[in-house]
Amino acid sequence: MKTPLKSLDNLLEGRLQMSGKGFGFVISADKAVSDIYIPREKMLDAMHGDTVQIRVQERQLSDGRKAEGEIVKILERANTHIVGTFSINSRGLGLVQPADGKLAVEIIIAKKSAAAARPGDQVVVEITRWPKQEKKAEGRVTQILGKLGEPGVDVLTVMAVHQLPTDFPAAAAQEADKIATTIQPDELTGRRDLRELSVVTIDGEDAKDLDDAVHVEQIGPDLFRLGVHIADVSHYVRENRPLDQEARQRGTSVYLVDRVIPMLPHRLSNGICSLNQGEDRLTLSATMDIDSSGKVIKYELFTSVIRVRTRLSYNIVRRILADKDAALREQYAPLVPMLETMETLAAALRQKRFRRGAIDFDLPELKIKLDDRGVPIAIEKRTRSVAESIIEEFMLAANETVAEHMDRREIPFVFRVHADPDPEKMVKMADLLRGLGQRVGAWTNVSPMDLQKALKWMEGKPEEKMVSTLMLRSLKQARYEAENAGHFGLAAKYYTHFTSPIRRYPDLIVHRLLRETFAGPLSPQRKEQLQSLLPQIAADCSDRERAATEAERESVDMKVAEYMQQFVGDEFSAIIAGVTGFGFFVELENGVEGLVHVSSLQDDYYQYLEDQHCLIGERLKKRFRLGDAVTVELIKASPSERNLDFILAGGTSQRRTKPAGTKPRGASPSTRKANAAPSKRKAKQKEVSPLGGKKSKHKDRRRKP
Repeated sequence: MKTPLKSLDNLLEGRLQMSGKGFGFVISADKAVSDIYIPREKMLDAMHGDTVQIRVQERQLSDGRKAEGEIVKILERANTHIVGTFSINSRGLGLVQPADGKLAVEIIIAKKSAAAARPGDQVVVEITRWPKQEKKAEGRVTQILGKLGEPGVDVLTVMAVHQLPTDFPAAAAQEADKIATTIQPDELTGRRDLRELSVVTIDGEDAKDLDDAVHVEQIGPDLFRLGVHIADVSHYVRENRPLDQEARQRGTSVYLVDRVIPMLPHRLSNGICSLNQGEDRLTLSATMDIDSSGKVIKYELFTSVIRVRTRLSYNIVRRILADKDAALREQYAPLVPMLETMETLAAALRQKRFRRGAIDFDLPELKIKLDDRGVPIAIEKRTRSVAESIIEEFMLAANETVAEHMDRREIPFVFRVHADPDPEKMVKMADLLRGLGQRVGAWTNVSPMDLQKALKWMEGKPEEKMVSTLMLRSLKQARYEAENAGHFGLAAKYYTHFTSPIRRYPDLIVHRLLRETFAGPLSPQRKEQLQSLLPQIAADCSDRERAATEAERESVDMKVAEYMQQFVGDEFSAIIAGVTGFGFFVELENGVEGLVHVSSLQDDYYQYLEDQHCLIGERLKKRFRLGDAVTVELIKASPSERNLDFILAGGTSQRRTKPAGTKPRGASPSTRKANAAPSKRKAKQKEVSPLGGKKSKHKDRRRKP
């Protein structure tokens, strides 16, 4: 368990993580130390992301709150460039309000430093003077992204905020251009030839970077052979070369709502590395003999060459296996027996994971459709089908096999680690479940099986999705580590990421390390070098993954809010998905989420009961509880703030005027109706209602356990 610092003399270094409300937390590199709360008045002009030195206060933690501290010194500034909206104040000075709400500063721009920026422009500003005491930060405009509200500027802003690259450096691009677009005969030396196997890819219909292919054979009454074949990116991207340096800097491909920012140039990611149908491709293969209980009884890891027989999509496989589509089963008749065997094997692997306690959060995802200008025209809910489940189980099996293989040989490695959850959060989770009628223990030392049983008990109940979401948020984030600490969510002793080297740098590192072992034992010098390098590489990859995830989420939230602007004033059926002291979050039937602020509840004074996850009125004793059904009215949809505001329908809430600039946009009436699921309507309101959601991806990326 983490222990907070106690003495007034204790000084601690760490990275400042700010909220949008002015307070923050300092995260120490020492994993044994709790996060330290920093109130607004003790910030010392530090900004989000800065490395700071703090003094921890004596007052601390019998009441369960985090330790409190004050910043005494700013060691390193994190934000040399800031993205925001340009304006001019009454004195004629330029001002930039950061787009990132965590950067609670305003930057002064002198007239000579404004370039050609005009009010309303989204700009990138280089900081020339940091804020100090009562003096604001100063800067100069280095880039104008475009006018706020223009198509595409919103996503460019997200990219700039998260420092996502656009073009590849010249050295990396030149190295990529020199790589042949076809396999040369000498590249096949030492590789196992698997080109006669019925290897297939199964991906989203719009996926272009295909890094995994599979085949399955039944080799006995209760025995299967699974082949997972992964693009051999390490053959082309060599250690410390320009391509490798740029890939490490990026860490991952980023799937924004309207574009993909690849980790590798398209010549590799969509070309020679992508496992395209009918093309010879170099791969790293894991073949596993698996019995009917899902146990891997034998495996091999080796370099290979494959030729994908057929490219399949999730939709096609679902229609063949789940829908029994006669036309498709006839069209793909030679593959149908193998697909049915895949379904059987995937079910066995899934059951094995469940027997050991693996947790499965089967939460739907949504996809935003854009027109050619980048304006959202529809939002569709997507659920995981048998096709996604097959690929997920096969990739999990390969990842576990490779991780155990390397760990048992005590070779320096990069693992995918998921730490045990915070006991305090699990105790609160148990309290919530008991309040819903579930009989659970204290959960002071919770196991994955405990959580799995709780989710199973919630199946089919109105609160199922809310409990799943809250439980997921209560768990720690998975990370990359150079030390194996297991994976709590998967209930796995060994786990890594091996299956996506085109779009994830850790997978590329895993491939490189695995290939090194094929040549024989590593030298002591090489082991020592890796032990020195891998912890920082793992940490950097975790940081880039978080930045990518945030950027992806923000780009989606922005487009959801933009789409929902046309429905301001409409009423919707919803479920209370979360309760806080400042109000409650609601989720519409189709996935859109927003806030009903407590200030809008005018019929009573409401108090927040944390242990019951509800708001209760002092006078009327009316309750708003997690999972309650409500009818709400959308009163504000803000793309810039990336949020939606609702009030209760029917007179309980204070009605607000419809904001300016919220006229219908994006879709034609016929298109909106085709994508609508209307609830109750007031007279003279539109007869359509939106589909909405949280996530969208250009490629159906598998979940990242």
